[in-house]
Amino acid sequence: MLTVAGVGPGNPRYLTVDVVEKIKEADTIIAFGRVGHSIKTIRDDYIEVNRVDQVIEILDKDRDTLLLASGDPNFFGIVEFLKRKGVKVDRVLPGLSSFQYMMSKLQMSWQECIFVSLHGRDHDLKDILDHKLIIMLIDKINSPSYISEELDKLGMKGRMYVGFNLSYDDEKIIRANIGDEIEDYSSLGVVVIENEMA
Repeated sequence: MLTVAGVGPGNPRYLTVDVVEKIKEADTIIAFGRVGHSIKTIRDDYIEVNRVDQVIEILDKDRDTLLLASGDPNFFGIVEFLKRKGVKVDRVLPGLSSFQYMMSKLQMSWQECIFVSLHGRDHDLKDILDHKLIIMLIDKINSPSYISEELDKLGMKGRMYVGFNLSYDDEKIIRANIGDEIEDYSSLGVVVIENEMA
């Protein structure tokens, strides 16, 4: 049996009760890189992986296996990928997404926004020009400065809020104008864009 669970933005304080219980009872736990650090105070006998194909190799249908993913596993997460690869997911336990955490920190509503993941994906930034509020998951290639510069070239005006290491002790949230150079503090983060032109 395979359960996929979200561990939230990273700090163990944001693990749900259901996820903590499942961590305690699972036969096998598989965790992506930094995700395992979120559960070390509960259990440290997990298998660390860095790629999805490693997960597929390790899976054992006869064991109660828990796969831990950052954020929420259904938000630009691993659940759909596993299904496309023919892996049967028996149960999904949600987690707090980094974007939800970020929006709480900014005290901003997000029901009107659009979501874009640039984490390991390409996206034409022209597609977001008509939207007032955009939330992006970013990676080291699609850095905040790159996004800021590209949106400025496209004529967008407005504000950017960039969150790095969200929920950790070294959390950093930067406020900038579109077009500003923004220092990178981490290879992963969340960008919230308020588009004044839409």
